[in-house]
Amino acid sequence: MSNAPSLPTETKPAPAPVEKIKVRVDGKEVEVPKTTPDPLSGRPLPTTMIQACNAARVDVPHYCYHPKLPVAGNCRMCLVEFGTAAVGQDRKPVLNPDGTSKISKSPRPAIACATPVSPGMEIYTNTPAVKQMREGVLEFLLINHPLDCPICDQAGECKLQEYSVEYGKSESRFVEPKVHKPKHVDLGPRIVLDDERCILCTRCIRFTKDVVGDDALGIVNRGSYNTLTAYPGKQFDNNYTLNTVDICPVGALTSKDFRFQMRVWFLKETKSLCTSCATGCNIIIGSREEKVYRYEPRENDAVNSSWMCDSGRLNYKWIGRADRLAKLQGPGSSAIGWSAALKEISEKLKQAAKGSTALIASARQTNEELYLLGKLAVKLGAMTDSVPRPGEADKLLLNADRNPNSLGARLTGISADPMGSNLPKIAEAIKSGRIKTLIVFGEDVTELGMSPDLLGMLQTLIVSDILPNATTRLAHYLLPGCAHAEKRGTFTQTKGRVQRFMKAVEPPGDARPEWEFLHELILNTTGQDGYASIEGLFNQMAGEVPAFKDLSWAGLGDSGVSIPI
Repeated sequence: MSNAPSLPTETKPAPAPVEKIKVRVDGKEVEVPKTTPDPLSGRPLPTTMIQACNAARVDVPHYCYHPKLPVAGNCRMCLVEFGTAAVGQDRKPVLNPDGTSKISKSPRPAIACATPVSPGMEIYTNTPAVKQMREGVLEFLLINHPLDCPICDQAGECKLQEYSVEYGKSESRFVEPKVHKPKHVDLGPRIVLDDERCILCTRCIRFTKDVVGDDALGIVNRGSYNTLTAYPGKQFDNNYTLNTVDICPVGALTSKDFRFQMRVWFLKETKSLCTSCATGCNIIIGSREEKVYRYEPRENDAVNSSWMCDSGRLNYKWIGRADRLAKLQGPGSSAIGWSAALKEISEKLKQAAKGSTALIASARQTNEELYLLGKLAVKLGAMTDSVPRPGEADKLLLNADRNPNSLGARLTGISADPMGSNLPKIAEAIKSGRIKTLIVFGEDVTELGMSPDLLGMLQTLIVSDILPNATTRLAHYLLPGCAHAEKRGTFTQTKGRVQRFMKAVEPPGDARPEWEFLHELILNTTGQDGYASIEGLFNQMAGEVPAFKDLSWAGLGDSGVSIPI
């Protein structure tokens, strides 16, 4: 036993306790932090009344306020009454007979979005005066607003529509002609503006300037003739313009892509992930009758805040392409059933000499599929790799890695280090005759230096993909797979956050989730089983892959879990 003195272990200082204050919202006491981080800079700012009301689960109507944007305080919809602890001439709190602080009600209302709370403050959101103020604000907003809800794309998601029903009057006292402004303005390549619907909340201006860093929008003219516009001679065109459609509380800014396509109350909403790059933005897929109509960002402060880029948002139409691979094919493009195909493939893999197989798996496959392919590669002694997809990054969300699961490919052992370095070796091994069987998932290897003549040297080419390409046309066995919107699974994004996504639509024809037929293939080839669902598969993977240790499907939740990388 060693007598050497033990070295002192380094201890991290405990985080400073968060200073909190107590306020009352409509008679309900709530404790809130004294300061809240600024959504852009992260520096502490005083907690506001609207944040305290949110903590108390009391809804305060608002237009210009957005929790991820700087405060403007210009719509006045969030006006509330309030009182503060009374102070005597001796500067000491005045107490009631029961010992509680006496509250002195302010003679003026305050905008809840920009007014800091103070200890002992009482906020009143439902008094007759507050109701009258809200009615007045809505009356002014509706004076010049066109009554075109039946043809407005924002109907069903419009805060002006909702608040006018909940807080407004049923009639208007305005009899003068409305002020008319520009309509159907081609603001940019993806945005249409209707200035008559704009309520001048300036959310779009603040987002574009303060979040994106593109000072492209502004207000011109004065009074009732105020108009939103882009810089003269310029188009509103950056990779984040469609976020302004999301945050616009009315139908002033609409997406050319989604405009007049579908009423939002008909859409089924499914929690999913963007697969256009390694950032892994959380999204909502809007679909109806097995057709995807739109992507929208889903809030996740650990990944994408409340935003997503335009290129990722619009990258969905390939899911419904008419030329989707929907027929399972055997040798000679013959029709074949799944059971027969998997049985034949399993027999061929069992007979393959160890080391005579190579496997190329896309980093667009899920963690679970890559894990299963890794088990198959170990059984066959196969050389493996994935295909890198480099691109150009920006300073906000777009990642230079255009694969959604490059990290998952590395953690499951499929990807070479560096990714793609084994691809020339695989091509050379096919040429020399050492590789006789090639399994390809989600890639067109003819673009990777493997010509059709080279692939013709193989005894067996097994391909699974979603869309047709030169490789799928050469396959001896073609196994149609699913888009991420057509199955469940997980990706590991670039910073090590494991996130799950859900199924939105059904796949076409014979297409099946890859993990389902891989399970059968591995069961036939290796005899390994152990799960009957995606949840069971993930939990089994978490028990075998060190990087996913202690994770569970249920534990991922809607926002995912970060792992050390």
